[in-house]
Amino acid sequence: MTPLVIAAPSSGCGKTTVTLGLLAALRRRGLAVAPFKVGPDFIDPGHHAAACGRISRNLDGWMCGEKPVREIFARGCGGAELAVIEGVMGLFDGASGESEEGSTAEVAKWLGGKVVLVVDARSQARSAAALIKGFVEFDPQLQFAGIVFNRVGSPRHEELLRQAVASVPGLPPVLGCLPRDAELALPERHLGLVTAGDAGCDAEFFERLADCIEDHVDLDVLLRMREESALPRAQQAAPLRCSSRVRIAVARDQAFCFYYPDNLERLEAAGAELVYFSPLRDSALPEGIDGLYLGGGYPELHAEKLAANDALLAQIRTQAVAGLPVYAECGGFMLLAESIDTHLMSGVFPAAARMLPRRKALGYREVRLAADSPLGPAGTLARGHEFHYSELEMPAAVPRLYQMSRRGGVDLGTEGFRVHNVLGSYVHLHFASNPQVSKHFVEFCLSIKRSKETFLENPD
Repeated sequence: MTPLVIAAPSSGCGKTTVTLGLLAALRRRGLAVAPFKVGPDFIDPGHHAAACGRISRNLDGWMCGEKPVREIFARGCGGAELAVIEGVMGLFDGASGESEEGSTAEVAKWLGGKVVLVVDARSQARSAAALIKGFVEFDPQLQFAGIVFNRVGSPRHEELLRQAVASVPGLPPVLGCLPRDAELALPERHLGLVTAGDAGCDAEFFERLADCIEDHVDLDVLLRMREESALPRAQQAAPLRCSSRVRIAVARDQAFCFYYPDNLERLEAAGAELVYFSPLRDSALPEGIDGLYLGGGYPELHAEKLAANDALLAQIRTQAVAGLPVYAECGGFMLLAESIDTHLMSGVFPAAARMLPRRKALGYREVRLAADSPLGPAGTLARGHEFHYSELEMPAAVPRLYQMSRRGGVDLGTEGFRVHNVLGSYVHLHFASNPQVSKHFVEFCLSIKRSKETFLENPD
């Protein structure tokens, strides 16, 4: 199928609002829609899933590369009638100012998508046509489905916008004009939008979004653009599954919700049975586990409640000291600290996490393992993303396993801390960047499990 790619000239134009409205409207029409998000963002995919009832997957050209992006897209399209991809930043913005690497445009061309350009129409009329002309002509290989104007001030404003686009030969059609409506905006916080679990976007909110799209966007034109996919049907339906050899507990609740679906599926494909638990609500880890995966999220917003769950925190610390393999990213890494500001955490790592008034780090990261680790042997490469407002000042005695760099090979020093069989980092790795990473973690969990079984059978 030809995906619709919801893009914009820049961030803040309304891509997420239009995407969610489309997903909700198409779902209301009875269509199975596969949602996707370009880039490393975790929050928008959560809203996608709430709007259309299907898992939303990340398509990131820099972290994953073309072949994995195609595979993730094909897998996510299984059973769907239409695919909608929300872009990242501006249409041509990515990891570089010199190329399309990591951009929405790159992914759109890889997948043969048709771009719906969302333009913020505030304070402009005919000038919008000049802007659109520049975007359409910047890369002739891109296909444009049409234009959606957002934040249109009045019927007269809409008339001027439509006249402007119609007056310039070769521009794609205006598919719709959305009026200004502050009630359709999603709330934001320091890492971007509020997560789906915290935003309070209920069924009524998505109904309002769907109504807005139905009333102001020509959905029938978009639906006529559906085409047969060039991807093999067998590939679309191929699951990443195999028989389970280890049980890995995964923290998932309002405090820990930042996971790439592909990471979880690749762990399952490597032989992991994933069992989910809530550090906010569960007083104990799941029974019989051989590993622990603590993803990112907003633990700082729930620090008081997490600190009150002292039985679980003590069990995590005890299990870690006993050798349980643990992989923790960002928010999960903070849970393993001694504290988050004044709230006591599990104390697996001898450092305190503190929130900062300004962003500490943001950007793509390439990681090279400097020593053997739960994720693979020394020399293993993987890519990910870092974005946080907190910091942990780790003592020099704690081993650093990551040699980090950003795009272009710029050295960022060492990170990725290890104590016992615990690996903690602020970097969210995407396992599709190196499929061996998920296999190594499962094999590591299995080796520790077998060594414990051998010890129990032969304690002498």
